[in-house]
Amino acid sequence: MSQYKSDFINSVVERGYMHQCTDLDALDAKAEKGPITAYIGFDCTAPSLHAGSLVPIMLLRLFQQTGHKPIVLMGGGTTKVGDPSGKDESRQLLDEARIAANMDGIKQVFAKYLTFGDGPTDAVMVNNADWLDELEYIPFLRDYGRHFSINRMLGFDSVKLRLEREHHLTFLEFNYMILQAYDFLELSRRNGCSLQMGGSDQWGNIVNGVELGRRVDEAHLIGLTTPLLTTASGAKMGKTADGAVWLNADMLSPYDYWQYWRNTEDADVGKFLRLFTELPIAEIERLEALEGADLNDAKKTLADEATKLCHDADAARAARATAEQAFEQGAIAQGLPTIDVAKADLQSGITVIELFCRAGLSNSNGEARRLIRGGGARLNDAVISEQTLVVTTEACNDDGIIKLSAGKKRHVLVHAV
Repeated sequence: MSQYKSDFINSVVERGYMHQCTDLDALDAKAEKGPITAYIGFDCTAPSLHAGSLVPIMLLRLFQQTGHKPIVLMGGGTTKVGDPSGKDESRQLLDEARIAANMDGIKQVFAKYLTFGDGPTDAVMVNNADWLDELEYIPFLRDYGRHFSINRMLGFDSVKLRLEREHHLTFLEFNYMILQAYDFLELSRRNGCSLQMGGSDQWGNIVNGVELGRRVDEAHLIGLTTPLLTTASGAKMGKTADGAVWLNADMLSPYDYWQYWRNTEDADVGKFLRLFTELPIAEIERLEALEGADLNDAKKTLADEATKLCHDADAARAARATAEQAFEQGAIAQGLPTIDVAKADLQSGITVIELFCRAGLSNSNGEARRLIRGGGARLNDAVISEQTLVVTTEACNDDGIIKLSAGKKRHVLVHAV
């Protein structure tokens, strides 16, 4: 028997999205009665979101699929300030042109996960610059600033941790939590939004918005947060040694995206299947119970399902086929990441150290040498033993391609042009 009344809260708890809620019983009751409106904000600090943003994205998708209306709030205004939550240093301040360009890139992500339109449960996208840019400083302070206690704000983790570490916190950043609270109030008035969701690092900001709504409009607003996610080894979600796991195909290929999920640590498989796929719980329980080499099947399923959502089913199938060619059949698979190298350069010869750096398989000559010394560097699937090796066109196959490998999981095709 379900613990909660609403499909939304039951699913949130069952799949591992729940961390804190300001009024869980009230939210459960509201969600059972009919469509409610919730938002999550996304600042425009890069031209794409990365896998670290997938928990809130998937939460909005789940919210919509259980019969409710999601709002995607683009932080065209708050990006100009910078959220200090979880940061030891101030964010780089971006100009309006860069913020607009980043917003255009980020918008592409949400079309894959949400259904937008004018219906009662269709998602909408709004930009907080529409109201924040119009605020007048003195009237805003008089009307809203008086509802915030400096004593309490200093106790929120986003501020307290920065101060405890004696790291610089600007007055500009200190205002971020007030602006986020005001966003909630504004969306309550404009869109009938009664729920704000976000990561647990946003708890203080969300509570501020709940309380501002109560004090100013006597509105009953609710906040819900998700756990901050790290991998089993403690790594930050959505980051790898090679950089961020971007959600836009022009910044990370579907193949590399598929590989990220395929390389999930054993201990994370069940958790990630719940959070990042829509497989039934019974099937997830079957997959996470697999052991040894059989667990690789669960990882491939995770990679397939996550890639389908972010790209599409064809991209997922192509990525898996490429991986199976490269890893299981030992072939030079055409779907691998590719770089072009001038044929003239290869005719005269390029050191293998330089070639690995050009391919992005090492960040420095020293890293490439260490890779070779450790036996992890391969040329056309053959282990490279000589650091002084010079690669020429003789290494190309009939299609003018050379396959470089760093370990078992990272491969790049060098195309002589």
